[in-house]
Amino acid sequence: MKKTLLILALAAAASASVQAQSTPAKKELVARILKIQQPAIDNMARGLVTEPLGPLMESAEFALQQRVAADKRETVAKEIQADAKKYADETTAIVRDRANKLAPTTIGPMLEEKFTEDELKQVVTMLESPVLAKFQAAGGDIQRALVEKVVAETRSQVEPRLKALEASMAKRLGVPPPNAAGSAPAAGAKPAPKK
Repeated sequence: MKKTLLILALAAAASASVQAQSTPAKKELVARILKIQQPAIDNMARGLVTEPLGPLMESAEFALQQRVAADKRETVAKEIQADAKKYADETTAIVRDRANKLAPTTIGPMLEEKFTEDELKQVVTMLESPVLAKFQAAGGDIQRALVEKVVAETRSQVEPRLKALEASMAKRLGVPPPNAAGSAPAAGAKPAPKK
């Protein structure tokens, strides 16, 4: 029993050693994988930069409605959008360049450690597959179709909840609810009688 465990442990260690060995062939395969993954790395960098812009732009929109005179809102909104675009363009370039410099020294050793040369060859084959490229190209349309269906089928359940949340938040903050002059009555308010 002890011999069997020892043999299994040695075999596992030998397998791990073979897997962890860095060879010129593995380095070349990893370089190919990183080149293929370049668009994904660029998208990750863009996402890191643009993710905080959503909440920031929402806050700016709210402040614009509350603090800027109606006749100046359009101009100020365009200036804010231009500032945000400039930030995104300039900062994305910085983060993308850094991500591309760090990828070989961060991702490369992990791939070399966790995958055998044969496995890396299989990964390259999959990533270079025209069928995978076609599938990924269709991904946007597939996701868009699903989103459209989900939105259409849940809108009647989600919108009243969102409006109630907005009204509740506005009440807690002591500000008029969004679109107070417009469409939806505040939560708990009774509609005006029809004449």
